[in-house]
Amino acid sequence: MTTTDNKAKVRRFYEEACNTGNLAAIDDLVAPEEINHPYPGDPDSGRGPEATKQFVTTLRTSWPDIRIAVEHQIAEGDWVMTRWTARGTYQGGDPTLPATAVGKPATITGISINRFAGGKSVESWTEYDRLGMLQQLGVMPAQRQVGA
Repeated sequence: MTTTDNKAKVRRFYEEACNTGNLAAIDDLVAPEEINHPYPGDPDSGRGPEATKQFVTTLRTSWPDIRIAVEHQIAEGDWVMTRWTARGTYQGGDPTLPATAVGKPATITGISINRFAGGKSVESWTEYDRLGMLQQLGVMPAQRQVGA
């Protein structure tokens, strides 16, 4: 597979699986042995397509109107780095967030890195602006402007 093919697969994951809930697409994109390295503080989501399907199902339950846009991608060899922006309205389901966050919109930015082998993702990492999300949901106070 080429770097262009691998970038297209990551884009397809966001567009088809995350944005529309097409879980069948995950079977074409994620290897059975894929290791998903969780964001620090997030639970380990497991391995392979079934774990990814569970993640997407949970994501779309908590954020049913989520739309993830790919902003930039860089690929080299078997690696693809994707900078993305997610927009949606939180509807509950995350035990780490209080009920007061329900119904609030948020825009979240992040970076995901995937390693490919045999045309499928075999390893992934994601880092996202959790503090910014918590501030938008009213869980954490917004940072004061310097000089304010």
